[in-house]
Amino acid sequence: MSRVPIPRKVTLSFTWLSTGALFSRFFSQMADLSGMRKPYHSTEDAFDIDHLVSLDPMQQFKAWLDEACKEKTILEPNAMALATATKDGIPSVRMILMKGFDASGFRFFTNFNSRKAVELNSNPRVSMMFYWEPLKKSVRIDGTVEKLPEEKSTEYFSVRPKDSQLGALASNQSSVISGRHALLSTYQELQEKYAQQESVPKPEYWGGYLVKPFVYEFWQGQTNRLHDRLRFRKLREGEMLDESVMHRGEADWIIERLSP
Repeated sequence: MSRVPIPRKVTLSFTWLSTGALFSRFFSQMADLSGMRKPYHSTEDAFDIDHLVSLDPMQQFKAWLDEACKEKTILEPNAMALATATKDGIPSVRMILMKGFDASGFRFFTNFNSRKAVELNSNPRVSMMFYWEPLKKSVRIDGTVEKLPEEKSTEYFSVRPKDSQLGALASNQSSVISGRHALLSTYQELQEKYAQQESVPKPEYWGGYLVKPFVYEFWQGQTNRLHDRLRFRKLREGEMLDESVMHRGEADWIIERLSP
């Protein structure tokens, strides 16, 4: 008995029906997060120009960081998201720890072979954000970066816990490895090698960066979503001060309120 071939259009119709059913089933199982919301600040607790602690953005940042440090539920107030990009604009972001700041900028340390360091070598612009959820406040900072002097990196490395020093030697950051066992094996070998030493020498491929800000944005959340946003920036070349929307800060900073 000869087989009767199934017409192509019937087969295709069946395939599309199956695919459609699968998609329908998939999307029906997706979580609905539309109802997840917590109250932020009330309109009576707004943040505006008159509420600034300082017209110097670095001092305003310090005031908010101090507030975050006093909040016991914030375990790492110096944690920040650092966004970098390749030369052709492909972005990446990760959480790191800010390890110091002063009038010159913000400092962090990393492996110079890491993805962020490689991207910074070709595109030395970053955006970083501190978010302190219990306070419903955040600070976004855009800036350019430069490497810290070698002596500054060595100075900081020397005061890190020994386990952290060994971790810096053991990790070729962002490289592909066969598994965690390979990392632990290298770490254990280094523990044995430096067992009799109190500290470990800094590797050449590890050091710090300085972020020199040119924009700060201070954000405070409002329950009605009319969030407070105050931006510090420098006047652009040839730009005139529009006093209807611009406020003079210290030095050559101007302050603007942004719509949420």
